[in-house]
Amino acid sequence: MRAFETRAIHVGQEPDPRTGAVTVPIYQTSTFAQDAVGQHRGWEYARTGNPTRDALQTALASLEGSEDAVCFASGLAAEDAILRLLSPGDHLVMANDVYGGTYRQIARVHAKAGLEFTAVDMTDLDAVEAALQQNTKMVWIETPTNPLLTIIDIAAVAGLAHANGARVVVDNTFATPYLQQPLDLGADLVVHSTTKYLGGHSDTVGGAVCCDAATGADLRFLQNAVGAVPGPFDAWLVLRGIKTLAVRMDRHCANAMGVARFLLDHPGVGDVRYPGLADHPRHEVAARQMRDFGGMVSFRLKDGADEARRVAAATQVFILAESLGGVESLIEHPGVMTHASVAGTDLEVPDDLLRLSVGIEYIEDLLEDLSQALA
Repeated sequence: MRAFETRAIHVGQEPDPRTGAVTVPIYQTSTFAQDAVGQHRGWEYARTGNPTRDALQTALASLEGSEDAVCFASGLAAEDAILRLLSPGDHLVMANDVYGGTYRQIARVHAKAGLEFTAVDMTDLDAVEAALQQNTKMVWIETPTNPLLTIIDIAAVAGLAHANGARVVVDNTFATPYLQQPLDLGADLVVHSTTKYLGGHSDTVGGAVCCDAATGADLRFLQNAVGAVPGPFDAWLVLRGIKTLAVRMDRHCANAMGVARFLLDHPGVGDVRYPGLADHPRHEVAARQMRDFGGMVSFRLKDGADEARRVAAATQVFILAESLGGVESLIEHPGVMTHASVAGTDLEVPDDLLRLSVGIEYIEDLLEDLSQALA
């Protein structure tokens, strides 16, 4: 198998056989002409399938090392499809600091349809084992977590889940397939918000599930039956993004480490959360299961919530905005912005916490911006 960087550019993206175009065409069509009644050339209707989407699915399966990949209109649509594989009365164990949208979907959408769930600290393997029940069918891991950047030992949790007969899902959005390969560590399904690092340019929304062929067939049925599919242009934008994923992630990681070290030494900053720091409580686990430590940094302000909000509004290079994983640096206040859905629950995030998506700008400009905002 060729190297990751080569596959990211070539797998599923061969030159167009009709024209020789080296970039996959955008098949911007809703339907496809058929040669005879019931006889088509592989595509019949764009909700069911599209050649641009197929190319992306082939590429993502190669990058994650899976048999199949199925793309959706958003990361949450991809998660919804996975959860639809479960039945009323089934039980799910999830990390207790997952993305707020994941928690909202499980607790306020699927729980109403009969899904039972338990949120647990997955750094505590005894707690994970205690949470598993006879009806536990799925264990949901997110690592690094959003926004606390907790690192979960995928192989250890997968071992416990499989011994209980449960499938393991890993949200690999923060790490990307370049930095972490959950299937090699025992996961059964990998989910991505392709909006983030895979797209990489803050110009598309999408999601994907990488899985075995049988699960892929079940998800393709849901993809067509429910219809939350990405348009061909969105699929093309993610295809474009993954071509440079490796070089972008190298720069994201280097910049994030520089930012984390700067914050660690700043007198106004308290807890700095970055898996690449030696004092991160799960640094050794991250080093074992990741190629590098990612582009996300979270930190708390010693002067509290008001100071956190002031700093978030004071940056000039870091843009105050939700989302992450683009080439530009972003800053946000999770408690009010991306994680408002868990306010008042056991998953509530600290109100003095800020989350940075560190981009690929010149590092000294990023440090200067943070310095003036914290001043």
